[in-house]
Amino acid sequence: MNDTPGWASPGSATSDGQEPGAPGPAEPNDRPGPAQPAQQPGQNPQDPRSKWSKEQPPPGQWSAPTGGPGQGQTPPPPGAGWGGRPPGGGHGGYGGGGYGGYGAWGGGWGGPPPAAKPGVIPLRPLGVGEILDGAVSTMRTYWRTVLSISLAIAVVTQLAVTLFQGFFLNDSVRLQGLREPNVALSQVGRAMGEAFAGDGVIALISMIGTIIATALLATVTSRAVLGKSVTTAEALRDARPQALKLVGLILLLLLITCGVLFCGALPGILVWASGGGRAAAVGLAALGIIVAVVVAVWLMVRFSLAAPALMLEKQGILKSMSRSVKLVRGSWWRIFGIQLLAALIANIVASIIVLPFAALAIAFSGDGFSDYLKGSGGIGWTFLIISGIGAVIGSMITLPITAGVTALLYIDQRIRREALDLELARAAGVQGYGNGTPGTVLGS
Repeated sequence: MNDTPGWASPGSATSDGQEPGAPGPAEPNDRPGPAQPAQQPGQNPQDPRSKWSKEQPPPGQWSAPTGGPGQGQTPPPPGAGWGGRPPGGGHGGYGGGGYGGYGAWGGGWGGPPPAAKPGVIPLRPLGVGEILDGAVSTMRTYWRTVLSISLAIAVVTQLAVTLFQGFFLNDSVRLQGLREPNVALSQVGRAMGEAFAGDGVIALISMIGTIIATALLATVTSRAVLGKSVTTAEALRDARPQALKLVGLILLLLLITCGVLFCGALPGILVWASGGGRAAAVGLAALGIIVAVVVAVWLMVRFSLAAPALMLEKQGILKSMSRSVKLVRGSWWRIFGIQLLAALIANIVASIIVLPFAALAIAFSGDGFSDYLKGSGGIGWTFLIISGIGAVIGSMITLPITAGVTALLYIDQRIRREALDLELARAAGVQGYGNGTPGTVLGS
């Protein structure tokens, strides 16, 4: 990615860990070349080699001078500009100004020092593993605050899902009639439509819970990056001024998602209303919905950093969405891939937690679950409650992972685009880190 002026993508530095054009260790010049005889030091008064001692180390054992007596001159002190950013204003893949708070690379011999790490992540552009590790480290280090917030969100969202499944899906979806050989196409379409609608509502509820968790846990993650703890009361107090804006952001994102899906299904609906063939209408609607889902995913990734921007920058709804679009631009596939990987990991963890509860729910529900599989009845409340308890525990563990990954992606993109690591280092109290101009500190 090289869409920001002065930014060098991670890994753009030379492979030996030195700056481009910086002199590296070289062998002594008094070694004879293949076509010229060796010249003894002292034969030419102007030759600097005349000052060398006659007792030199044998070939192949020469090492870089360390500045001691008789071992050559010490490297020159850092000149103007050392301790700031690399040439060109970019991070060079090693963090912000001063290469993690250091002025020089150990005299030019040892490579760049590690970036400063006051909290759960190093202050430099992050890799995939570092983002995932930062999210898990935040949950492990500040587990009281993180798990209390995620538990409250998980309880509310799962309660909504359980009530929806118990009152709506049991009354609408009936599978018994679909097993008959002469079932009508309209009945199949109606059952499939109800099933897709039910899954869509559950997905929307889950999306709302994820957005709320991302927004509330963004404050915890931003403090964790600085190595500072935050209590649940402090996190809620920081989020309270933006609560109404967060509700507005969620409603606007839901409206956009539903609008895109409706536009995708609209051609099939129009064909059906105009008296066209049912098969053609169903096929056209299905194709339109598939295209609409792709468009909705594309839009949701572009707006995925809006919740952290809303909470940490204290922006308005539209401004936070435009900030997300700006930060995601040029990195859509990377952000999509990292969020997809985090979602897969979270679902695997949630499945491991939920499966024992599902087995208990089947055992305690008895004939009710068997009747549901046969299509002669709905899901029993016993099954829904027991499996819902497992889902709450699973969500309590997985919500911090997905929310933390999104918050760290926001921080990572700002480090890459806006050198946020300089402001984070100042806020964390890292001495001598960069010499840029002050700006907006994360979460201020």
